[in-house]
Amino acid sequence: MPLLYQASMHRVCNLLLSSRCTLNLPTFTCTRALSTRHLRQTVSSEQPINLEYLQFDPPSPDSLKNSNIAPIVVLHGLLGSKQNNRSVCRRFAKELETTVYALDLRNHGDSPHARTHDYKGLALDVEHFIDTTIKQPSVILGHSMGAKTAMAVALRRPDIVESMIAVDNAPIDAALGSDIPKYVQALRNIERMGLRSIKDAFEVLGKYEKNIEIRNFLLTNAKFKSDGTVGFRVALDILARALDHIAEFPFNSRDDRFIGPALFIRGTRSHYVPDEAIPTIGRFFPKFVLKDIDAGHWVISEKPAEFVKDVEEFLLTRQE
Repeated sequence: MPLLYQASMHRVCNLLLSSRCTLNLPTFTCTRALSTRHLRQTVSSEQPINLEYLQFDPPSPDSLKNSNIAPIVVLHGLLGSKQNNRSVCRRFAKELETTVYALDLRNHGDSPHARTHDYKGLALDVEHFIDTTIKQPSVILGHSMGAKTAMAVALRRPDIVESMIAVDNAPIDAALGSDIPKYVQALRNIERMGLRSIKDAFEVLGKYEKNIEIRNFLLTNAKFKSDGTVGFRVALDILARALDHIAEFPFNSRDDRFIGPALFIRGTRSHYVPDEAIPTIGRFFPKFVLKDIDAGHWVISEKPAEFVKDVEEFLLTRQE
């Protein structure tokens, strides 16, 4: 990996919490044609919402009949989407011969917006997806905010979780970095400006963040509204009010435990899973395995081969 890219990725991991999201950070082209489909409407969060997703199947339909690996559900982080992990999803589908689903969590991507954004609601939606679409216990894999959502599903509904994989997050309360509210507010300001090109939005965003990779990532959420102005797929107003909920972990290890297989992968150059959190992980997930990868918070995009190796070894060992 080029030194400049490594440096910028290290900076990203220290600036963003929750797209902690297993990104590949694609280069954003300002002239790219964006969808003019209307932004998603906000719906009540009292009931689970139907999540949008991408499905990755093994190359041969016969592979599914012979596979002993449960379907895998992949969850992104804050300001991420189902698009972030397509390459590793394809690898898992091919090499593990199972179906992989990458979801857009509520208030992100193409999924509907909900008035609340906390781990109870996030977990409820994923549980509904497994109950109605997959209809069998599944492997739940998430990064950052998606990792805490995966943990929440495992603790709430162990009957639908074959195993749980959390990437660079822990079952603890952790304050968000100060840049997170700044980024959310920057996107809100851009949306109110009535800009008509992504290039202009990129320039305005430069007033808040000089790092090009971070600006590129934030603008992967850009979308033209019906009036031709720049908007965003993510529910910015809702997320702005929910930042405290995203930082917390609202479970108690005295009452909530998942006794199934659990894998925690952490980047050794990231601070999101400190050594002090390991006993807490054990109280919630007594059968956990911890794997360290020499990476920052963006473990999947920085070290995809090592990440895939650790996940596949964990899942295949379960079948022996």
